[in-house]
Amino acid sequence: MGPWAAAVGELLLSQWTLGVLVFAVVFKVWYKTTQGACTSRRRLDGLTALVTGANSGIGLETAKDLARRGARVLMACRDPQRGQKALEAVRAEATGGASVELLSLDLSSLQSVRACAAKVLALEPRLHILINNAGAVNVAHAPTKDGLHDTLQVNFLGPFLLTVLLVELLQRSAPARVVFVSSSYHRFARLTPDLLDYPRARELHAVQVYCLSKLAVVIVANELSRRLKGTGVTVNSLHPGAVNTAIFRHFPPWISLFFNAFLRIFMKNAVEGAQTTIHVAVCEEVEGVTGRYFSDCTESWLRSQALDEKLAQEVWEKSEKLVRLRDYERPSFHS
Repeated sequence: MGPWAAAVGELLLSQWTLGVLVFAVVFKVWYKTTQGACTSRRRLDGLTALVTGANSGIGLETAKDLARRGARVLMACRDPQRGQKALEAVRAEATGGASVELLSLDLSSLQSVRACAAKVLALEPRLHILINNAGAVNVAHAPTKDGLHDTLQVNFLGPFLLTVLLVELLQRSAPARVVFVSSSYHRFARLTPDLLDYPRARELHAVQVYCLSKLAVVIVANELSRRLKGTGVTVNSLHPGAVNTAIFRHFPPWISLFFNAFLRIFMKNAVEGAQTTIHVAVCEEVEGVTGRYFSDCTESWLRSQALDEKLAQEVWEKSEKLVRLRDYERPSFHS
């Protein structure tokens, strides 16, 4: 290759690089200016909210926002050390005499879920907001000690059990809201109840299981909204957006590094990612709205399976079996 050809090649490469950088900047500006933000100034004095996965990311920023509004915030966290650090950060944001407490919750353990729910029921006379925020993507297909797929249990079955155990408290506290953090990735899944079994789930790719878990979340959220119709308890799900959080922490280091670098450049930070969760949990416009799915603080569309009521009943019944729901744990739905 002669000097002239080399010079042309370098010029083209530099122009391509410049083009990519310009696109990245334009995309970032567009994305930042079009994403939704919660504009409600509603105070939550006298109300109690429980947020799972509140030690980092969206959960932490959600807990901070609720504390700033005066709510009593229960932070359900898996890691005690990280949870304590987050607790101090949220307490620093609290206003109006709001109290903030730390709860131990490991969604990969049904025993831990039951213990957390039991503590809430024993200590809290009311619960007005339940935010099922915690989530993970785990590439390992080893089962949890409950014999379930880790991603399915953390993202779906654990939150399902926690919510079922707290339903009657929520009804006694009405008006109340249940918020499930799902993902737009639910649109890439196709669910049959048997796929929730560990032997079937382990046959799928880790990303497929993640998508499946998020579809199951939306399906059960809609089913719960139907069962709670007329009780004053609303149930909605949402897509927080593509957020730069620790969700890829279980991936191999090189994959985590790539995703984190990409997300840092293009996607939402945790404060921005928490906006739709906060909107659905507190906004006056959402009062009485139930069985809906939100993205960027507005209602969005669901894939058809998420609206299949027969499938929803089957998934609900299958989930009860997988979490080994006992007869005395089954809630009464009072309309």
